[in-house]
Formats: sequence, C-alpha cells, structure tokens
Amino acid sequence: MFEGGVAARYAKPAPAMPLELVASLEQKSDDALCRDFLRGNAAAFGELVRRHQRLVFRIARRYCDTPDEAFDLSQRAFLQAFEAAHRALRRLGRGGAFAFRPWLLRIAVNLGKNLAREKRRWIRASEEEAQPLMLEHASAPEELERKQRQALARAKVHELSQRQREVFTLRVDGGLSFSEIAEVLGIQEGNAKTHFHYAVKRLKELLEEAR
Repeated sequence: MFEGGVAARYAKPAPAMPLELVASLEQKSDDALCRDFLRGNAAAFGELVRRHQRLVFRIARRYCDTPDEAFDLSQRAFLQAFEAAHRALRRLGRGGAFAFRPWLLRIAVNLGKNLAREKRRWIRASEEEAQPLMLEHASAPEELERKQRQALARAKVHELSQRQREVFTLRVDGGLSFSEIAEVLGIQEGNAKTHFHYAVKRLKELLEEAR
C-alpha cells in the first residue's frame, strides 16, 4: 500500500533484491529490521512499512473523512518516520530494544490529532472499514442487522471523550497493549487502563440508550 512511495523516495537506486533476501526480511523482528536500517539497509524500512501499514491506516481512519484522506495521512506518518528514523531509532535503541511500533503510532496519532483540531471534530470510521470481517455464511437479514449494529457502535465511539477515544482506538483497532498505549499517548499505564474501562462502560450505556 505505502512502501513503494516512502523508502523509495529517499533511498538511492539499488539492484533488485533476490527473493531470498526479501524472505529473510519478512522473517526478522521489528528490532532486527531497525538495526538493519541503521546499518544502511533501506529495504529494512520498506519491510517495516509493509508490516505496519494496515495498522497505521486503521488509526488514521479515525481522524479522516474518506479512505483517500486516511491514505494520505498514513503516507505522511511514514514519511515523517523515515525522515526522523536515523536520529529517533538511535535514541529508542539506547535501552537495548527498539520500540518501533509505539513510536510510529505516536507519529500517526499526533498527525491525526492535528487534523482533528483543524476540523474541530473527530471523524468516525466509515462502515466499509468496520471490524470484524463479514460473517461468511450470514443471511441477508442477519448481515443487515449486523452492519447496523456496527455502524451504531462506530457512531457512538464519536461521543466518547477525546482521551477515551484515543485509548479505545489504539486498543481495539490497533491491538496495542496498555503499556504500548501509555507510551504512544505519554500517559501512565494505569491511566490507559482506566480510560479504556470507562470508554467501554460509556459505550455500553450509549448503545443501551440507542435501543
């Protein structure tokens, strides 16, 4: 989705990589890819983009009117990450490991928050991006009802406080642990758990009121 336009924009032209090298990159951890990138392997950053592009898109989608706008915001997040990578990754790696995913999502969240401030509103995700995936064998009436429930739940997320929305999005859409959420948002892990607890509680209340 994104890797062709990010690393390629800044990397010097290089011969095509053997299939074995591509496969080896796919098998490496984020930590190993960060180390490879700092040693001059631009393809390692391309693999990091490929690995996390859907997650960044899901986070960006919370702030955007359309999938195209979310795509643009995601591209900006990866470009900003690429431009800051050498300096930031060296700093992140001082503790022995690279917290790449929280750092990347912090960039995406900050860009999204800036966009939301400009618009003065939080844009909920469209139905086409709703999760979970469609039930394989659902009948038409069942599928319609399921979609309606998903759309309602997405709409109600819009009514949460900003911090609750952020924590809920990173936990549910991003699949982050509470410690990672705390790192992304610059809050304590206990606070992340508390905000998520109240977000879930409030969503249940809103959905009950809407019945």
